[in-house]
Amino acid sequence: MSFLGVESSLTGRRWLGPGVETERLAEQLAQTTPLPRALCQVLARLGVPPEEVDGYLEPQLRDLLPDPHKLKDMETAANRFRRAVKAGERIAVFADYDVDGGSSAALLIAWLRAMGRPAKLYVPDRIDEGYGPNEPAMAALAKDHDLIICVDCGTLSHGPIAAAKGADVIVLDHHLGGETLPDALAVVNPNRQDESGDLAHLCAAAVVFLFLVEVNRQMRGDGVTGPDLIGMLDLVALATVADVAPLIGVNRALVRQGLKIMARRNRPGLVALADVARMDNAPNTYALGFLLGPRVNAGGRVGQADLGARILATDDPHEARALAERLDDLNSERREIEAAVRAAAMAQAEERGLDAPLVWAAGEGWHPGVVGIVASRLKEATNRPAIVIGLDGDEGKGSGRSVSGVDLGASIQRLAAEGLLIKGGGHKMAAGLTVARDQLEAAMARLTDLLAKQGAGAAGPADLKLDGALMPGAATVELIEQIDAAGPFGAGAPGPRFAFPEAEIRFAKRVGDSHLKVTISDGLSARIDAIAFGAYDTALGPALENHGGKRFHLAGRLEVNTWQGRQSPQLRLEDAAEA
Repeated sequence: MSFLGVESSLTGRRWLGPGVETERLAEQLAQTTPLPRALCQVLARLGVPPEEVDGYLEPQLRDLLPDPHKLKDMETAANRFRRAVKAGERIAVFADYDVDGGSSAALLIAWLRAMGRPAKLYVPDRIDEGYGPNEPAMAALAKDHDLIICVDCGTLSHGPIAAAKGADVIVLDHHLGGETLPDALAVVNPNRQDESGDLAHLCAAAVVFLFLVEVNRQMRGDGVTGPDLIGMLDLVALATVADVAPLIGVNRALVRQGLKIMARRNRPGLVALADVARMDNAPNTYALGFLLGPRVNAGGRVGQADLGARILATDDPHEARALAERLDDLNSERREIEAAVRAAAMAQAEERGLDAPLVWAAGEGWHPGVVGIVASRLKEATNRPAIVIGLDGDEGKGSGRSVSGVDLGASIQRLAAEGLLIKGGGHKMAAGLTVARDQLEAAMARLTDLLAKQGAGAAGPADLKLDGALMPGAATVELIEQIDAAGPFGAGAPGPRFAFPEAEIRFAKRVGDSHLKVTISDGLSARIDAIAFGAYDTALGPALENHGGKRFHLAGRLEVNTWQGRQSPQLRLEDAAEA
């Protein structure tokens, strides 16, 4: 049954409110705790029972951090690394070119620097070398190093790791493992096939953090104190959010604590990135995912592959500023390239049909650095798994994004095993692939079948899920801060969204090309300001600007707006329907 009777909103969505079980739990929380009803509704949707409320609102990392020994090969990997550090051996870090890879590398480099040890950073070029270790690079690194640590990659790299003759190789990764593991000294990965899956939600940087926890523990046994790890949680938080890891369990605690560390502005690279992104509020998950993350990624997408890892690892403010400016320029360039590819991909996907279990597009010369972002846009627009492929010569390199409940990584890996892909892998929500041009249609047809069996394509346009209804007078800064205590919100724990029923539009003004500012009222004295980004890309903007005195049900997320030192509640308006 739709919420407030909204079956089709101005953006074409049905509104859904809390289910019966959620409402029952919310009522129980409201009766047994002193918390406001709106917060009880959010906690109920997250499944938090009354006896766990205090611990949930104040999560302690020490209580939630898993024992590193739960992961196979952890003790072996930590022991080899510790011995290498003690003996002054030559160490190389081979990292993926995205935020998770860069953060993982920066964690190791910062830890080693605190111990007075250097490390060689190697990040492959996305276009020339592709994802993960390759045989020439690994063979070259092995000639000059005793230990190579592959972070956020390596689990499927049998040939390249075998090519690293004369050096030991440790893999710290989280991508889905195959039936056999490469011949490395240790493969620490919660998504190995012989793991329990209890920690499958960790990103690579979180795996590296657990690895360093174990290294420090072993060092204490030698009477040596290792570097401070809590101060490194800003990197773990950035990677967790940017890699769209679910904010549940220990991930939530890692991000929550990491945001506090980031707010201290102690890491030169993150300070410089925040400044070029004009971040004027305390860091939050939005800033990590949409302001900092894309800039760190920009080097790997359209520029020099190692820039992201370097800015996160540097302790020199001058170098950090120069790198941040370069990454900011590259991010602008990336946006222009992305816009062109997105328009072409959407047109092609529409022609093929947007109601299939898989939405896909492939184009000549599409930049490999933006196909993943464009796949995300297609997924968001259609509520279906999406693949976007750039063709070059006899091959195409692509990236995919999935929807909740559909494991894209496993299906891509199966295609590779069946010989329809040259290679492919990833995790549930994101995957990469390389396909021969003459196999493209067959591969996408087979992938469509595999995803259909998982239920992809069964849903219509994404429903808008709401936690409940509020009146403008109830939406105070104090309430928003109380609700924020149930966060951080993101993948796996969507941010709260509320409806404002039968609101009166007191003010409406177009801002820029496509945004709308409005002030809404309950018809009496209470008011709240709202901002609707991209409102004129849909029917939302014109309908509210030209409201003609009509009342509307409005829906969106609450946030605190800070202007000239003053704080006020604000609604980030996402949808509306005539009352």
